[in-house]
Amino acid sequence: MSPFCRAFSVKMPTKESYNSCLKTLYSLRRYGIILGLDVIGNILKGVGNPQNSFNTIHVAGTNGKGSIASALSTILHKAGYKVGLYTSPHLVRFNERICINTHPVSDENIVDAYQAVKNADHGSREPTFFEFATAMAFYEFGRHDVDWAIVETGMGGRLDATNIITPALTIITNISLEHKLYLGNTISEITREKGGIIKEKTPVVTGVTQKNAISVLTSIAKSQSAPFYRFGDAFRVRRNRNTTFNYFGIDQVWRHVQTGLIGKHQVDNAALVLAACELLIKTNLNLTLKNIKDGLEQNRWPGRLEMVSTSPLIFLDGAHNFIAARHLARYLSENLSDRNITLLIGILDDKPYKSMLKNLLPLCRKVILTRPKIDRALAPEKLYPVAQKIISDIHVIPDVDKAIIHAIEHASPKDAICIAGSLYVVGEAKEFFEKRSDLLGKN
Repeated sequence: MSPFCRAFSVKMPTKESYNSCLKTLYSLRRYGIILGLDVIGNILKGVGNPQNSFNTIHVAGTNGKGSIASALSTILHKAGYKVGLYTSPHLVRFNERICINTHPVSDENIVDAYQAVKNADHGSREPTFFEFATAMAFYEFGRHDVDWAIVETGMGGRLDATNIITPALTIITNISLEHKLYLGNTISEITREKGGIIKEKTPVVTGVTQKNAISVLTSIAKSQSAPFYRFGDAFRVRRNRNTTFNYFGIDQVWRHVQTGLIGKHQVDNAALVLAACELLIKTNLNLTLKNIKDGLEQNRWPGRLEMVSTSPLIFLDGAHNFIAARHLARYLSENLSDRNITLLIGILDDKPYKSMLKNLLPLCRKVILTRPKIDRALAPEKLYPVAQKIISDIHVIPDVDKAIIHAIEHASPKDAICIAGSLYVVGEAKEFFEKRSDLLGKN
């Protein structure tokens, strides 16, 4: 039994149902206030400070957080460690946010964690949805006695609820302009917020490329005496003619490595994973090259160039911001130029929808503008004027399920259907296909 479990237990009242717990969770505030770490600190203290009972790796950045976090989780699990993984958002079920050894926890686990957090003293204000969910994740990791937890930040870094941890390693993937209302209006300001997860003497691995971002992170790392390793400087990759790549690392050279995730940008993400593994090995962690290669190759991360059918070809890709849309556009251009592509897309109101559409629509024959069931989603009518300047075949179908049916009914077996623009759109699509697998061709 973990020190956390020995030191703390919660007397549970009559359990609420799983659905009742989620209903209350989803009713909590999500945005609109200046956050800090006081509330999450109070909650975790009330449940025994489970975050102090396991090792952590903290992952922040604009794109690639989930892919990198899931890869590290898979690799450490392959090496024989018990691993927790905390990510957001979920695609279909809330449980996806909290995984143990690559599998989502059970409904009963969610209810137990919800009850424990609900009964803790929250302090001066009600917790936000993310604070509550983060506390639930750490409670579960402590209760399951994990050796390692890979923790993805939510929106930012410095004031993010996850920043209550003291990690063994920090990863900052990349930086672009996002959530400007909360994080700042410039790359430097946003980098400073995300760089707030850098801790004293804790190694930092990053994939940032902009001079301003590099300067800010270098400065923060120096002030914290934190070793700093940047992709393209301290380590790099070279792609081979087949699907493998060679990694030229901090101290190691690893050849013929392969990632299980599709897209050229996933090789860059994999480089950050490998650099992290090098640093973990330096701490005498029992991690072999076979563990690393197997874990990276077997890693899967749903909703990122995820193929669900081959006839017609149907794939899902969150592509939820400018960088992700650009990665998707490159994939369409390099791999599907010989197919008629229908793009089914819905975008949230804090995203650069004009630049996203301008990247994607020139590569498609038809677009279906839709809207996920979340209050932050843009109305398709908002997207229409931009789309109209780029493509002539446009359909507006606000309901995602109906949009998918329309796309499939009007596609030939050799066509491609890409569902993108938001992880919420992808989540609704995955839930739809679980119910209507009869609409899918071979997969």
